Amino acid sequence: MEPVLLALGQQEDLARDVQKFLRLLITGAPAYIGFESTKKYLQCQGIMRASTIVLFLVFPVNIGLNIGLVHYSSLELFGSPIALSITYWLAFVLLCIITSFSPTHRRNGTWGGMQYRAVLRWKSCMTFLRLAIPGILMVGTEWAAFEIVALAAGRLGALPLAAQSVIMTLDQILNTLPFGIGVAASTRVGNFIGLRSAASAKHAAHAAAFLSVIMGAVVMASLMFTREIIGRLMSDDVAVIQLVSVVMPFVASFQIADGLAGSCGGSLRGQGRQHLGAIFNFVAYYILALPLGIYLAFESHYGLKGLWIGQVVGLTVVGVGEYLTIWLGTDWNHEVARGVQRNLEEAKRQRGNGSDNCQMQRKRATMIS
Repeated sequence: MEPVLLALGQQEDLARDVQKFLRLLITGAPAYIGFESTKKYLQCQGIMRASTIVLFLVFPVNIGLNIGLVHYSSLELFGSPIALSITYWLAFVLLCIITSFSPTHRRNGTWGGMQYRAVLRWKSCMTFLRLAIPGILMVGTEWAAFEIVALAAGRLGALPLAAQSVIMTLDQILNTLPFGIGVAASTRVGNFIGLRSAASAKHAAHAAAFLSVIMGAVVMASLMFTREIIGRLMSDDVAVIQLVSVVMPFVASFQIADGLAGSCGGSLRGQGRQHLGAIFNFVAYYILALPLGIYLAFESHYGLKGLWIGQVVGLTVVGVGEYLTIWLGTDWNHEVARGVQRNLEEAKRQRGNGSDNCQMQRKRATMIS
């Protein structure tokens, strides 16, 4: 990672510390993946509280570990990735324990044990990947675009990079609001499609979009009224606080669009049309937002403001485009029919697995006899 960051024009000490930070953080990656997978597995069944309970339990532990390792040990900055890795493993283990004791999960009967033959079946893997890869691109393209903005801010100097860190930390916190609505939308839309109720799926998608607009408007107003205060919560540098207050109106301006992108993206995932979200993100960020933002930042000398003007354009395109797709570009009866077809194909594969298991058992019985 260090050579890559140096090639991108980052400072030598920054590149070295980032590489060491990530090497320590990667020890928690398997637990993070396990936690997120188990969380989604439960959310698809309508079990929402389990992961929330776990996060409430590990939240104070994470704070304590970070304070202890960063401020009261020789690790300093590098105590943070160790604290996060420990938190990820603790969260994964606790979620597995809660799942095993959950009466709702037991009543649903969705866990059939470890079935390696089913996991490794080619057709099952291809079906899963056709949904998973566009989903990865849908989320990953947006995440990567914001990271590219952070890298570009690093080339503007130490002051813009510090202000960018404050703004990105706040934006990641705020992004949990539309993301949460998107999770609910994905679950509700997917469940209603599975129940063959096109009207209910449509109403759930529009309700999620309406709620996200209201929440986005509230967040936008809050950011505008507190733009002079926010920087002080995370920095005591007067120049950083001033730059944050200058850029914050741009961050506030895309909150409604960001809400639509989160909720409508969840509805698209519930339909199994993640590829549309990936296309919107690629066009909006990599063809429009990033080139425009980089041009404004470096060629027109708008600095950090220019980078965020580009993000405003990108998020507006994504939010409006995905909502128009939900509103005007969705045949809900057709989506129900596609869901029925997927269920029939999966049931057929399961029957095939059952017959294979019966044949294996008969062979074993013959060998024993």
